[in-house]
Amino acid sequence: MAGVRHTLLRAALAISLGLSALAGAAQTTSSPPPLRSPILTVDDERLFTDSRFGKAILAARDADAAELIAENRKIEADLEAEEKSLTEQRQKMTKAEFAPLSEAFNAKVEGIRKAQDAKSQDLSLRFDDQRRRFSEAAVPVLGQVMSERGALAIVSKRAILIGVDNVDITTEAIARLDAALGDGGVQPAKPAPQQGNTP
Repeated sequence: MAGVRHTLLRAALAISLGLSALAGAAQTTSSPPPLRSPILTVDDERLFTDSRFGKAILAARDADAAELIAENRKIEADLEAEEKSLTEQRQKMTKAEFAPLSEAFNAKVEGIRKAQDAKSQDLSLRFDDQRRRFSEAAVPVLGQVMSERGALAIVSKRAILIGVDNVDITTEAIARLDAALGDGGVQPAKPAPQQGNTP
């Protein structure tokens, strides 16, 4: 009986150890270690739009654009009111008397248009500069991941026709960017106040 009992205990122990090994293998399979590959990929657009730094840049751009749009609408309303006033004055003035007022108003409208176009262009250039600053700040972070993975290069995911998922480092890179850079200290930059163009 003792021999049978020992045999059963040994069998139970072997089964237990076997199940533990299987469980460990299953855990390893479900969470594989980072793949060491000569080539890694990154979704550069998602890296920008999903990181705190990129989101801050986009939020600043949207805030500045909304403010400029509101300013343009106010200017437009002011100019429409002024134009209406001139039209009423026109009925009481000769052509010669009205001509200088009309020319001055047209020159004013053209000056405002150029000023507002310049502001719009300035916002676009500012966004491009911030996007460039983001890309430059991301390089050391991506370089660290590349070094840890033993890679020789990181290429845009959009350039890959077919490949394995675990060479994409976008999610890891976003987390590291957030930890290292946060929002990048981005603050909405307001357009310079317009002077001398509004009534």
